[in-house]
Amino acid sequence: MAAAKLSRRKADEVTTTQRSSLPLFGIKVVDFGQYIAGPAVAMVLADLGATVVHIDPPTGPLWNSPANATLNRNKLIVPIDLKTDEGLVQAQALITEADIVVENFRPGVLSRLGVDFRSLRSMRPELITVSLPGFASNDQLRRQWRAFEAVVAASSGLFTNMGANLVLMGINPSFSPLPLASAYGTMLAVSATILALQARERSGIGDQIEVPLACAIMEGLAYNTIHIDNCPPRYKSRREGEIERRRKGGLPMDLTYHASEELLDPFYRNYKCKDGRMFYVVCAGHTLHTERCLRVLGLYDELVAEGLEEETDIYLPSGQWRSDVSLGTSPLPEYWADKIAQRMKAVFVTRTAREWEGIFGRGQFPGAAQRWLQEWISDDHANGAGLMIKVADPVYGPMIQPGPVAWLEESGEAMLSPLPRKWVTFKEALAVLSGIRVKRLPARPATTSAGWLNGIRILDMCNVIAGPHSSSYFARFGAEVIKIDPARPLYDCATNVIFGMTHMRGKRSVLVDIGSMDGREVFERLVKSVDVVVWNATSRQVKHMGLDLEGLKALNEKAIFCQLDCFGGVRPGPRSEYLGYDNLIQATTGIMLRFGGSAETPVDHARVGTIDVMGGFGAAVGIAAALYQRAKTGRAGRARSSLSALSGLLQIPFCYDYMGRGPFDEPAGPDAGGYNALNRLYETGSGQSLMLSAFEADLPCLAQVEGLKGLAEVPKENRASFLAKAIGQTSAEEWRSRFNAAVVGVAICEEVEAIRSTNSRIADDAPGTEQGSYSFSVFPDHPSGHAITQVDPYAVRSAVGKVYAVSPAEKYGASTRQVLRSLQYDETEIDALLATGAIRESWSQEYLPS
Repeated sequence: MAAAKLSRRKADEVTTTQRSSLPLFGIKVVDFGQYIAGPAVAMVLADLGATVVHIDPPTGPLWNSPANATLNRNKLIVPIDLKTDEGLVQAQALITEADIVVENFRPGVLSRLGVDFRSLRSMRPELITVSLPGFASNDQLRRQWRAFEAVVAASSGLFTNMGANLVLMGINPSFSPLPLASAYGTMLAVSATILALQARERSGIGDQIEVPLACAIMEGLAYNTIHIDNCPPRYKSRREGEIERRRKGGLPMDLTYHASEELLDPFYRNYKCKDGRMFYVVCAGHTLHTERCLRVLGLYDELVAEGLEEETDIYLPSGQWRSDVSLGTSPLPEYWADKIAQRMKAVFVTRTAREWEGIFGRGQFPGAAQRWLQEWISDDHANGAGLMIKVADPVYGPMIQPGPVAWLEESGEAMLSPLPRKWVTFKEALAVLSGIRVKRLPARPATTSAGWLNGIRILDMCNVIAGPHSSSYFARFGAEVIKIDPARPLYDCATNVIFGMTHMRGKRSVLVDIGSMDGREVFERLVKSVDVVVWNATSRQVKHMGLDLEGLKALNEKAIFCQLDCFGGVRPGPRSEYLGYDNLIQATTGIMLRFGGSAETPVDHARVGTIDVMGGFGAAVGIAAALYQRAKTGRAGRARSSLSALSGLLQIPFCYDYMGRGPFDEPAGPDAGGYNALNRLYETGSGQSLMLSAFEADLPCLAQVEGLKGLAEVPKENRASFLAKAIGQTSAEEWRSRFNAAVVGVAICEEVEAIRSTNSRIADDAPGTEQGSYSFSVFPDHPSGHAITQVDPYAVRSAVGKVYAVSPAEKYGASTRQVLRSLQYDETEIDALLATGAIRESWSQEYLPS
């Protein structure tokens, strides 16, 4: 017994030594969170080195799930009854020792129990408090709704018009078990918390932060909710055109799955392979990727001979092209799309999906085999790269859990061996917190309100969505962001310009040919002038660019570098150097098969950027941790995140395995209306769909709701039909009123278009944080020449740090001359660089080529 205790003590000492290298080591957190969002915020902080005490009710967590083993790793768990005087005194004693306090109850719940954040911060201004309510505290309509995950999702339009294929199949709305609201909210709240920490290093003052999950999900859907007035027809996909045709003609949405698939771009779809497994190709929109794909498949020469063109300048108006098609642009005309798809189908069935995955990966163009989540959890790359890790949980034994979502290269290894959750007494938890002593700066009154990142300068080298979204996010906190792009674009207009209308907000754009000698000089001057460099690239690309550890140190030893990629982990794995996008991670990690329901019918989740946007927030977490580390120690770290790393958080309710785990039979497929009869979609008498989110404990309340008498006596297997019949007799508004009065979770399935229309205002130089749970700005004089409506940068609300409205996206290259002036180039030198093509001031005559 004594030997075992000694062994455990030595193991704890080794773990403590390893964790001391992590950026948040010494930070103390009290976690009141329940369900997903609150505990997940504290989990990420703990993974990054913070000491966390998690508080549960004496009866245990409100959500009884094996996922709690992941959410509470690296935490001490203390049962405390906040409804008693003793429990309140204990909670307040723990908070007295804390740097950060996290909660995710409805607004006012914790305050009514005696834990009031405003009062706590008046006594301890250095404290940082973090709240993640379902709906905003200034949303008078919804703030007291019982805002479970599905309620927030349905209210925010996530289940309606989920994807073009499902709409065309007549499956609308469609339930999703992925906790998008909590996942987006977690990453936003963690990044905001760490940014507040680094700001506290300068001022000594903490902050009071709120991240409503409804706001988080709207920011996560930013690329789906944008509206462009009079958008040129060249950007409309075949599926979008078919939906429009059917709606205008009053035709039914009754396409089969396979008929809907045939409307996809041939370079952005699934193909069946020799082994029967589906393989997802994502090479559309990038000329080099498309050409590499066709050459490897042996189709390039024959298609070119048949007339497939490649325009020299795809940024010209399409009416000025030599033909109606250009390789590398999307969407392709129907004739070419169908012809190429048929040829590609014939080639893919000659090899297995695994063979194709290797060919695409080594050839440096994107594609991936479809897998189930269970396959991903035991995948050689997932385990080798640290994307899945092993934890010795005290309840479930050896357990596979998702790895860290963001890390610093210099300390990431310590994050791969987390401590399992541990139940302790109040006295033990207090002793641990009080035993950590870190010198803090005294609070200094601020003369003016400033953003957390005022004075920070960022160089963004990224493309598509995830990478550039991370730096765009920082602009709202006062960072100066410079976006550098190639003098000649690699991606088509849809990828660069349409997506750029969202992620280029708040940035200055410069176009540079880094491959030229003079362009390289411009690039190096930029690197020397900034605090942070961020790039979505593989390690091979980073080294080739001279931005590896030694290369960057030679240019700017104080600069933080952030690398975001598709398959990267803390350790190199078999597929770390493979290229990829959001959709490929959905394919690789089981999301598409879950959403499609079978190995033969994979379906993209949602529309654009399900994981991409979260990847941007993941990079932001890494950068924030590196900024805090630099503020505290002077060391410039190298931040990392990857789309693969974020997929675990997105699937956290079921992303785990252990001996004796039940079947992976969570809700899957387009016909999955929910988890069970009490937690599912129902059609109401008014034709709208309703999301009921209730539990067995709610049955007494449900049975008292008008129209549901007798429900408590109905056998479980008959509840769904009973509820469907009852709910189908009355309007959605009436049911929402009845369920809310009974304090039962419920929401009408709203449409994004209606939410945007109802909550839009003319841009007024305000970030939208005062607008409640939903807020959009209309830019009638947008630089594009089109009126643009976009979601506001409003999900993070802070009492101390200022959140700024961000400017609309300028045209690519609009600031090239201005940025070069700031780098000490004179007008003559700038003109000479323009003449040689080392720099450019535009890609096209039109902002959004027609």
